[in-house]
Amino acid sequence: MLWKLSLTGIKSRLRDYLVLFSGLVMASAIFYMFESMASNEAFLTSNSTISSTVIIFRLGSVLLSIITFVYILYANSFLMTMRQKDYAMFMMLGAKGRKIAQMIFSETFIVGILATLVGSVVGMGLTSIVSHLLVQQLNIKISHFSPFSVHGLLITIVFFSILFLLAAIVNAFSIVKKPILTLIRADQTPTQMKQHKFLFFLEVVLGIASLTCGYYMMQNLEKFQLFGIVIALVTIVLGTYFIFHSVIIFCLSLLKKADGIALRKLNNFTLSQLSFRIREYTQMLSMVAMLFALALGALTVGLGFKNEISKMTNSFTVYDVVLNNAQKIDQQEVAKLDPKVNASYTQKEDEQTIYYLSEQFEQTPFIVKEGMNGDRNIKPKNKEITATQLAQELTLQDSLREYELPEQQPKEIKLVSQEEFSQLNLPETTLQLIQVTDFDKQLSNLEKLVAENKANNEELKNVDYSFTQKADVYNTFNSMFSGFEFMGFFLGLAFLTMLASCLMFKILSGSKSDQVRYEMLQKIGTRQGLLTQSIRREIGVLFLAPGLLGVVHVLFGLQMFKLLMSDPYDNLWLPFTIFFVLYFVYYVITTWLYTGIVLKKKA
Repeated sequence: MLWKLSLTGIKSRLRDYLVLFSGLVMASAIFYMFESMASNEAFLTSNSTISSTVIIFRLGSVLLSIITFVYILYANSFLMTMRQKDYAMFMMLGAKGRKIAQMIFSETFIVGILATLVGSVVGMGLTSIVSHLLVQQLNIKISHFSPFSVHGLLITIVFFSILFLLAAIVNAFSIVKKPILTLIRADQTPTQMKQHKFLFFLEVVLGIASLTCGYYMMQNLEKFQLFGIVIALVTIVLGTYFIFHSVIIFCLSLLKKADGIALRKLNNFTLSQLSFRIREYTQMLSMVAMLFALALGALTVGLGFKNEISKMTNSFTVYDVVLNNAQKIDQQEVAKLDPKVNASYTQKEDEQTIYYLSEQFEQTPFIVKEGMNGDRNIKPKNKEITATQLAQELTLQDSLREYELPEQQPKEIKLVSQEEFSQLNLPETTLQLIQVTDFDKQLSNLEKLVAENKANNEELKNVDYSFTQKADVYNTFNSMFSGFEFMGFFLGLAFLTMLASCLMFKILSGSKSDQVRYEMLQKIGTRQGLLTQSIRREIGVLFLAPGLLGVVHVLFGLQMFKLLMSDPYDNLWLPFTIFFVLYFVYYVITTWLYTGIVLKKKA
C-alpha cells in the first residue's frame, strides 16, 4: 500500500522528478566524461610532452569529485523538499517509521543508481561528440583516446553509489527523527535574520579590502610568486563570501530606500526577495562564483593555449618550408602553396666551402628574425638581409647555415658573383626557402613537401623533426599543448554544469515556500505578467551576481599565466561567449521550472 502511495506521489510530481533525474544524469555523464580521460594515462602521456599532465588531471578529478559531492547534496535537498510533506502524511495515517525509512532509502538509492547508469551511457556519447568536435574545430591531434573506459565507468558507478548510499541513509534518518508537524510546516517556518550594524559595516569593508588585496597579489604575481598565490587564494575566497553576505545586501538596501525605484511595480517585493535569498544563499553564491571563475578560467586558458601554438611557432621559424636539393622537387607542388616569398639560392660546394650567388640574395633578400632577446613582451620582427650584409657578418651566415644540410653546415660560406660562380667546376644544387600566405590552410601540403624533402636527402631520414621546418615546429607545440586544450574544455564544461545545476536546485528547493507569497499576490489582483517579470529579475540577479564576480576573478586570475603565455587576454570573446551562452541556457531552464512551480495557472 505504501509503495502504491509512493508511486502516486512520484507521478504527481513527475516533472520535478524528471528535472532531478536529468540533473543527476548530467552530473554522472560529466563525471564519467572527465574520468574516462583522467584514468587513461596512455592518452594523457601520448598527447603532452609535459610529465605533470597526468597529475594535473588527477587533481582535476579530485576537485570534480568534491564539486559533484556538493552538487548531490543540493539535488538531494531538492528531492527532500518535494517529498517531506508526503512522508509526513503517511506517518499521520499510521505508517511505521521503519517502513517510511525503507521507502525513502529505496527511492533515493534507486533514482540515484538509475541516473548514474543512464548518465554513464550519455557520458560515453558526450565524450565521443565533444572529442570529435574538438579535434575538428581546434585542429588538434590526439591518440589512444576512446569514449569507452572500463576504469572510468567503474569509478563513476562506485563513486555515485557511495554518494547515493550516504544520501539515502541521511534522508531516512532525518525524516524519521523529525516531528510530523515540523515536516508538514517546514516551508512555513520563518528564517530568523539577525543583523548587527557594526558587524555588517565591518563585513562590507573586509569584503572590498580582501578582494583588493587578492587582485593586487594577482596583478603582481611575478614579484610575490608562491606567497602571492596563497594570499590571493585566501583573500579572494574570503572577499567573495563577504561580497555576497554584506556588499550586495548593502546595495539592495540602498535601492529599497530609493522610492523612485522601490515603489515602481513589484520592485519592492523583488528587492525584498533578493535580500532574503542572498542572505540565505551566501555560501552557495560564493561557491558558484568561485566555480564560475574556475570553469571560465579553464576554458579561457585551454583555448588560449591554442592561440599560443601559432605564436610560438611563428617566433621560432621564419620560413614555412625549407627544401634542400630543391631541383628534385616538382615546382607545380610548390605553386599550389600560393607562396608570398619563394627564394631559391643556387649552391656549389667543395670539401671546405659552400658558394652562393650574391645576385640572388640581392633579388630575393634572406630573411632573419630580429629582436629575439628572451623578452616575451617584445615580438620578433622579420628583417631582410642583403648580399653585402650576409658576406660581412658571421652571425647572419650562421642563420643561413641553419637551413643547410648537416654535412654542409661546417663549411665556410662564400658569396660570389655570377662570373666567379660560373667558373667553379662543381655540381649545382638549390636551397629553396618559402613563406606561404595561409599556413593553417596549407599545413597538409607543407607536411607532404617536408616528407618529400626528407626522402630526397639521405641525411635527413633519421631526423624526426627540424626546428627550421615550420610544420615540424607546429606539430611539436601542438602535441605539447593539445592535451591542455582538451583538459581546459572538459574542465570548463564539467564545472559549468555542476555550478549551474547546484544553483538551479538551490533556487528550486525554495520554490515551495515562495509559492504561498506568489499565490497571495495573485489573490490581491497582481497581473501575471508582473509576477513573471519579478521572477525573471530575481533569478536573473541570482545568476548574474556570481557570474559577474567570477568574470572579474578570471580577468585578474589570468595574470598567473603570463609566464606561460605571451598574451593570456588574447581572443577573450570566444570562451566568454561560449560560456555565457551555456550559462544563459541554465538561467532560462531554471526560470521556466520555477515559474511553473510558484505560479498556478488560472482555470
